[in-house]
Amino acid sequence: PFPAVVQIHGGAWNSKDRTDGQNTALDLCASGIVVLSIEFRNAPEAPYPASLQDINYGIRWLKAHSREFGSSPERVGLYGTSSGGHQALLSALRPDDARYKALPLAEAPQMDAKVAFVVSGWGVLYPLERYKIAKATNNAGIAKNHETFFHDEQTQIEATPALILERGEKVSTPPALVFQGTADEWTTVELAQRFAADYQKAGGTIDLQLLPGEKHTFVNEHPFAPNSVKAVDAVKAFIKKYGSARSTN
Repeated sequence: PFPAVVQIHGGAWNSKDRTDGQNTALDLCASGIVVLSIEFRNAPEAPYPASLQDINYGIRWLKAHSREFGSSPERVGLYGTSSGGHQALLSALRPDDARYKALPLAEAPQMDAKVAFVVSGWGVLYPLERYKIAKATNNAGIAKNHETFFHDEQTQIEATPALILERGEKVSTPPALVFQGTADEWTTVELAQRFAADYQKAGGTIDLQLLPGEKHTFVNEHPFAPNSVKAVDAVKAFIKKYGSARSTN
């Protein structure tokens, strides 16, 4: 059986669709990984947590139908980038959150949304910190996206993966890979290291990959650049390592 991933696109929670990052999805497929690139409701149509409901549903759907694609429920994980990387981590940490699992899956009502692994590429690990950067640099578009999706700063704090861990919430901690460039405009090396330390403290296994000099969305924009190839190769190896049949955490 093949490992399988639900791919969660970026777009600052307000835009883009399943074709975002298609180059990586096709590369994963070519290496023997099943990829389900999903559409989910974006803001302003559907502010937080509606997109998390769609993603949770997508995970359960793929687990329920995984054998039709040559995979199995125990091999299903997540891969997300930018705001999708943020939502991938939220989904992995909180598979049983009543808000997130609100949409019933008629054909498999007992299926859960726990995953075998999670990959976050240049994920918005700390939404409020990016919001502060956007405000400080007069990037009204990004700031508005935060306000439209989260509505207020308190919700950004509630939906911050590292702070969920630091608050001691009961979470799942599947093996995680977090990667980003050292020159990312929206998430610093220090924040990525803080998240990795929190994840390990919570009992999770995490690989942190920092690509020298790369900015946000570097793999999508420059798929054949050396660091992009290195990052995608690491993603493929990680998925194949942890996408083997095993019980999820």
